[in-house]
Amino acid sequence: MHTDLSAALDIGGTKIAGALVDGHGRLLVRTSRPTPADQDGAVVMRAVAEVIGELTADPAWQRVAAVGIGSAGPVDASAGTVSPVNIPGWRDFPLVAGVRALVGDRPVVLVGDGVAMTAAEHWQGAARGRANALCMVVSTGVGGGLVLNGRLHTGPTGNAGHIGHISVDLDGESCPCGARGCVERIASGPNIARRALANGWRPGADGDASAAAVAVAAQAGDPVALGSFERAAQALAAGIAATATLVEIDIAVIGGGVAGAGDVLFTPLRRALRSYATLSFVADLTVVPAQTGTDAGLVGAAAAAQQSRLDAVVPLP
Repeated sequence: MHTDLSAALDIGGTKIAGALVDGHGRLLVRTSRPTPADQDGAVVMRAVAEVIGELTADPAWQRVAAVGIGSAGPVDASAGTVSPVNIPGWRDFPLVAGVRALVGDRPVVLVGDGVAMTAAEHWQGAARGRANALCMVVSTGVGGGLVLNGRLHTGPTGNAGHIGHISVDLDGESCPCGARGCVERIASGPNIARRALANGWRPGADGDASAAAVAVAAQAGDPVALGSFERAAQALAAGIAATATLVEIDIAVIGGGVAGAGDVLFTPLRRALRSYATLSFVADLTVVPAQTGTDAGLVGAAAAAQQSRLDAVVPLP
């Protein structure tokens, strides 16, 4: 029997999605459930089990070789546990063991959601064909992942490339992670909106005070809104340049809701990057929008499962 498919799970604070994915990144079967994030861990796991149950009931399940999980983090791939900030009932929750009990003898691989997005962009998106890349999700938080020497680089716990918690302002505000001046504390959507409000921007008649509303105001030329995005862009540029200098990436791919602001974000980001990425070996670094969209988590989880399976068949030298 052919085993040419991967099963993928994308677990976030709002939705638990699942799919059967072929070798070209196409989602052949898909399903989802709302995440009962305000319930205890067992209830959340039951929602995961329902998603897996729909996948295993499909005849194509017999072709599944491996299962990939992309989860909101922190994750610990070495222990198979997750502690998503937005799912309080899961703290050091043994997710991999729970999934293994439902999928038989198929291997299960766990990565953080930023790493999953990176795997998707390297396989099917803007980083396709690139040997060294940083991919980022800039949304409610700021996450990321790395491709080094043509391979997804997850690190021992599955969190490598978590650029959101690089400190770019040594005397900056405290971050919920415990550090100061993190990229996420400056560049995430809620912090873009918070800064704009603090500096005098006011939402329109609809009362929308989100980063998306700040982006609309910035596109219309509001100076406070523009300033908030420029500050976010500067923080992102500093973090990207630091990463590039450390591991010599040649492209940074940015997805997530904040990237939807378009030129309001990317124009000041590219300008700021020229001030930070100054050494000869990073001076040609490019920054582009992500291409895999809302399916990135599922496509990336499948890609991580495929890489794990190949590693098991052909051990690294």
